[in-house]
Amino acid sequence: MATTAIQVENISKRYGDFQAVQALSFEVFQGELFAVLGPNGSGKTTTMRMILDILKPDSGRIAVLGGPLTEATKDRIGYLPEERGLYRNARVLEMMVYLAQLKGLSGAEAKKRSLALLERLQLAEHAKKKVSELSKGMQQKVQFAVTVLHNPQLIIIDEPFSGLDPVNSLVLKDLLLELRQQGVAIVMSTHQMYQVEEMADRLLMIHKGQLQLYGKVDEIRNRYAVHALVVEGQGDWSKLPGVARVENSENGRSAAMLYLSKEATADSVLAAIAAAPDIRIQRFELAVPGLNDIFIRVVEEHGQ
Repeated sequence: MATTAIQVENISKRYGDFQAVQALSFEVFQGELFAVLGPNGSGKTTTMRMILDILKPDSGRIAVLGGPLTEATKDRIGYLPEERGLYRNARVLEMMVYLAQLKGLSGAEAKKRSLALLERLQLAEHAKKKVSELSKGMQQKVQFAVTVLHNPQLIIIDEPFSGLDPVNSLVLKDLLLELRQQGVAIVMSTHQMYQVEEMADRLLMIHKGQLQLYGKVDEIRNRYAVHALVVEGQGDWSKLPGVARVENSENGRSAAMLYLSKEATADSVLAAIAAAPDIRIQRFELAVPGLNDIFIRVVEEHGQ
């Protein structure tokens, strides 16, 4: 059974008349990447800050790495907030070594790890530059390096890919997946749904301070699937047995949505395609919606 990294039980937080978080419960396990989703103002940041003991919940209980958050526990956590904070006039390597020492590393070990991470993040040639001399994307990577430099058991990151081009996003993604493989628990708050689909094991969606979705990414997507197929190719799809309605794509591609009759299955339609001499197919898949579509649907169902 997986070890629990974070256990949140029935927490609530109110600011005056505004209910920011209401009766929220969830768990995060070691060795998983857990995504936290929600519209702006949904309660995500408040929830993160309560986990980190920056804010106190009005009610409920939070356990982090086995118990209440202590100063010793904080040294086992890496936190990358949405509001980035680096010493702009400090030189990159010197600043990283200094911050690592604050987490308990020796100067020699801090320098060794810093140089290795800068090399991994393709920043080695910028080690002696001031932070202010780096591009926004480079600063973002330095901030991430500082977050993981002390080998934390739990990483909490807010919009980690913000400001990164596709190449640097891939570098960061590979490093995060490697850390997950090593057993690190990673909590990632993001609006980039495709990153969640590619990387996350499970997710939590909050809207208006309340839990709306919680569970494995694939299971949540399948829960919203319709009884239909997405196909791409040539032929008259409407003649296939079991196809009740055809909706052609409007994006210029040859894809079509085949809505099936109640008794039809994907296997029966595929068999009919295989037996039809005048149909050529390049793509055939279940009509499972992306997280972006599910996100929009949940928000619309519960009101903006």
